[in-house]
Amino acid sequence: MRAFITGGAGFIGSHLADALIARGDTVIILDNMSTGSQVNIAHLEGTITVHSGDIRDAALVNKLVEESDIVFHMAAALGVKNIMEHTIESIDRNFNGSEVVLNAATKHNKRIIIASTSEIYGKNPNQPLHEESDRVVGAPQKIRWTYADAKALEEAVAHTLHKTHGLKVTTVRFFNTVGPRQTGQYGMVVPRFIQAALNNEDIIIYDDGSQSRVFCHVADAVRAILTLADTDSTIGDYFNVGGTGETTIKELATQIIERTNSQSQIRHIAYTEAYPAGFEDMQRRVPDINKIKKTIGWEPTHTLDSIIDSVAAHLKK
Repeated sequence: MRAFITGGAGFIGSHLADALIARGDTVIILDNMSTGSQVNIAHLEGTITVHSGDIRDAALVNKLVEESDIVFHMAAALGVKNIMEHTIESIDRNFNGSEVVLNAATKHNKRIIIASTSEIYGKNPNQPLHEESDRVVGAPQKIRWTYADAKALEEAVAHTLHKTHGLKVTTVRFFNTVGPRQTGQYGMVVPRFIQAALNNEDIIIYDDGSQSRVFCHVADAVRAILTLADTDSTIGDYFNVGGTGETTIKELATQIIERTNSQSQIRHIAYTEAYPAGFEDMQRRVPDINKIKKTIGWEPTHTLDSIIDSVAAHLKK
């Protein structure tokens, strides 16, 4: 099978490329290297085809989609810091770029998996979040939610194209996917904390650290992607993909310090010191993954300890 991955040099995309190559598929990648990295796919040199370009390049995207059997649309401008600092560019890439990919898949009648996000649920306080949970987002001036808005519109376009033109699409909503190759550069908390712990530097927690999350290892996420892609009954549907075991950010920092035998201390700073005006956070984000369990029998295998261990081992390299 010829698999086309947008954002294939990114964190999740590069792990997906690994898994596809391992099972004997041909992999074509399109990436502009804005948040992806050549380092993530250097070990695949000679076994994959890489195109440097933007998903908003309709001619290039159409060509690559036409030549492929399946499309994995993983490309996005992501990360809270990145969205806050490059808002207009991020909106354009996440919405207009996705529209180009979706239209190409529709035109050429290709199977497509799109990567969405738990961010679309916003700050809905009713947890855990299931696939039909309401979106609760802040005012337009709360810039953080522009990512959620763009991704929600992407989902809406995909759903509409499925209903009107038979687009063979499945949507995956990732909840805090973490693992090797993820960078803390864009605000991702797990690699940022672990890197600080390995360096015996202060671990910086925003606010009081009582906000809670559930983390999912990228290997589990990729397994979900591939199983959904191989299951035709998931076409036209949408699924949460997340881990188990809710933890507060302060508990996460403490566990990382213990797991890495670090001398780091925890230090708290206000959100206003970490982000520009327009930032807003949610207190909890917990996935309900019963739908995907019932549909394809998927469930995560990694614990928070194994997640910390794998990220630490990668960063030590």
